Amino acid sequence: MIELYLIPIIISFLISLISTKKFISFFKSIGVVALDLHKRNKPKLASAGGIPVGLSTIFGLLTFIGLKTFIYGNYEDTIPILASISSMLLIIFVGFLDDLNVKRKKVKTKEGKDIRVGLPQWLKPILTFPAAIPLMVIKAGYSVLNIPFIGPVDFGIWYPLVLIPIGVVGASNAVNLLGGFNGVEAGMGIVYLATLSLYTLITKNISSIIFLTALFALIGYIKYNWYPAKILPGDSLTYFLGATVATGVIVGNIERLGVLVLTPFILEFFLKARAKFKASCLGKLRKDGTLRPPYGKKIYSLTHIIMNLKRVTEKEVVFWLILMELIVCIVSLIVVFYF
Repeated sequence: MIELYLIPIIISFLISLISTKKFISFFKSIGVVALDLHKRNKPKLASAGGIPVGLSTIFGLLTFIGLKTFIYGNYEDTIPILASISSMLLIIFVGFLDDLNVKRKKVKTKEGKDIRVGLPQWLKPILTFPAAIPLMVIKAGYSVLNIPFIGPVDFGIWYPLVLIPIGVVGASNAVNLLGGFNGVEAGMGIVYLATLSLYTLITKNISSIIFLTALFALIGYIKYNWYPAKILPGDSLTYFLGATVATGVIVGNIERLGVLVLTPFILEFFLKARAKFKASCLGKLRKDGTLRPPYGKKIYSLTHIIMNLKRVTEKEVVFWLILMELIVCIVSLIVVFYF
C-alpha cells in the first residue's frame, strides 16, 4: 500500500519542479509580474507561484483517488478529498485574481516605474469565503471539538455553517499576512506541512495525503523561490497554503494542531491589527544590503522585531522566521502528543 502514497507525492513533486520553470516564462510573457523589493535594482519577477504549486498538489490528489478507485477498488474518503480539491481550486482562483495586474501605482525602479496593486484588503476575506462551501455542504470533519480547559463541545450544525468558513477564511488570510522575502512563504510552509504530514501519518489520518502532496509540490517549487528568487509566490500561494492547512485540519479533525502550527501567523494578525492592517512587514534596504525596520522602533510585524534586534539581510530574516516556525511546530507536536 505504500505506493498509494508514494506515487502521488512523486507526481506532485515532479510536476511542480517542471511546471514552475515553464510558468516563470509564461507569466513574464503575459505580464503577471511583481517587483522584488528587497533587491537594489528591484527586478520584475514572475509572480503567482501558487498556480504551479496548487495544480501539482491537485494532480497528486487526483492520482491518489485514481489509485484507490481503479487499483484497490476503495471509494472510502474520496468525497472529503474531492471537496478539498474544490476548495483549493476556488482559493487559487481568488489568489490569482489578486496576482493579476489589475491596478498599478508608480514606483521608481531601474526596470520600470510601476508595481502591481492587488485587490482591496477588505475584499479578500469576502472572496475567500466561497472556498469553504465545498467542505460545508458535505459536513466535513466532526462537530465535537475538545476545547482547552472546557472539554468536548458539540457544535452541531454550527460547525459546518460557522466554524468551517471561519477556519478556511481565517487560515488563508492569516498566512497571507506574513511574507515578501525570498523563500519565506515556501520555507515556513514546508515546515508546518511537514509537521502536519508527520502527525497524520503517525495517527493514520486520511488528511495526510492532502498535506503530503502539498508539501512535495512546495519542495519542487522552492528551488525557484529561494534567494535569489526567480518567481514570487503572490497571494495565489499564500491563500493556497492557508486553505490547504484548513481543509486538511477540518477533514482530519486535528483543529488543535492546525491552530498551534499557525501561531506565528496568528501573532502577525494581532501585530498588524495594531496598525489597522495598513503596515507592511517589508524592510527598507540599506546601502550595505541589510534591512532597516520601516517604522523605527514601532513593531507591527514579526519581521520588525527581527530587524530591530540586529542588522539583518533578507536571507537572515528568512532564516529566523523559518527557525521560529520550526520551534513552534516542535512544541506543537509535544503538546498534542503529551497534553
